Amino acid sequence: MEDLENRGTLDETLVVVMSDMGRTPKINKNAGRDHWTFCYSVLFAGAGVRGGTVVGRSDDQAAYVADRPVSPADVCATIYEILGIDPDMHVPDAAGQPVKIRLDGRVIREILA
Repeated sequence: MEDLENRGTLDETLVVVMSDMGRTPKINKNAGRDHWTFCYSVLFAGAGVRGGTVVGRSDDQAAYVADRPVSPADVCATIYEILGIDPDMHVPDAAGQPVKIRLDGRVIREILA
């Protein structure tokens, strides 16, 4: 992101860092952590994003969402909004049939600049 900022392109580049899962809040018997899909972080920066904004909160164990849950569909809806992609757009599937890209997500308005 520092390079994007130095080049003057951070304001026109959307940066999203996420994973398909988090890690268990407790260490397992092998001194590691297992997959955990109940609570994890996503980072947005750059174009269209208000920096320094935190949305939601986990419980005291960082195990479950305690306030303002956000779904993967919400992340997609937010990306579409920032990039100006029509959520009602259709794209062809492997058989050439139109598939609507819209998921049932809601835009995460709190992070929009």
